[in-house]
Amino acid sequence: MIAKPDSDKQTAYSIQTRGLNLWYGDFQALKDVSINVRPRLITSLIGPSGCGKTTLLRCFNRINERYGNVTTTGEVTILGRDIYEEDVSLPELRKSVGMVFQRPNPLPISIYRNVLFGIRTHTHRRQYTRRQYDEMVESALRDVQLWDEVKDRLKEKATRLTLEQQQKLCIARLLPLAPRVVLMDEPCSALDAEGTERVETLISELKEKYTILIVTHNMAQARRVSDECIFMLLGNIIEHGDTSELFLNPKEEQTEMYIEGRYG
Repeated sequence: MIAKPDSDKQTAYSIQTRGLNLWYGDFQALKDVSINVRPRLITSLIGPSGCGKTTLLRCFNRINERYGNVTTTGEVTILGRDIYEEDVSLPELRKSVGMVFQRPNPLPISIYRNVLFGIRTHTHRRQYTRRQYDEMVESALRDVQLWDEVKDRLKEKATRLTLEQQQKLCIARLLPLAPRVVLMDEPCSALDAEGTERVETLISELKEKYTILIVTHNMAQARRVSDECIFMLLGNIIEHGDTSELFLNPKEEQTEMYIEGRYG
């Protein structure tokens, strides 16, 4: 396990990195990254394309390692545990640190089975009763504001849902696993303006229970939903601070230039 369910109440930071470096072959994508992410806030990673935002995000559930030819040095601590220690279980890490991708990726099975896919993958088949599964499904779908829309359609294929509903379902799929951290990689990029607004509202409500780290290219979105922002450039952390302060009074010239649209 990474941590007990409520251990992030007792730690100053949900995520910390110290001297984190990452290479894809000979290319260094992250350079001496040191950050502190506070619990139960929404922290946005911002910066131009190719600056390392998504690579950094994927360090926190070690998904970068799936791509091969990746070398990582430094320290990543989540909920008080160094996730690169040899005895860290990747399945357990990914239960504690859930991830939502750019495009919704529901499985071509029923809405009901989608919500339970993660918990059934990570637990023994008979660990829960049907009633407990039913309660998990309802609770997760209520948490993502989807229950009233789909409660009479739970046996339908999830791929029949709208893109907005699919993205909410993908978030719901994480919740029965009781993650403490939720990573989001451009979660609204496939949605229209109305869908984006509703998913942003959902994200804002979820921070009451989860630490949320979100990658976004949308500066207006970062300002709307984030409590804190981390500005990255060429694999480096340039500035990290309160969102309103960073946008209105950036400390670094590079941050100011990016926010004003002078590059990126």
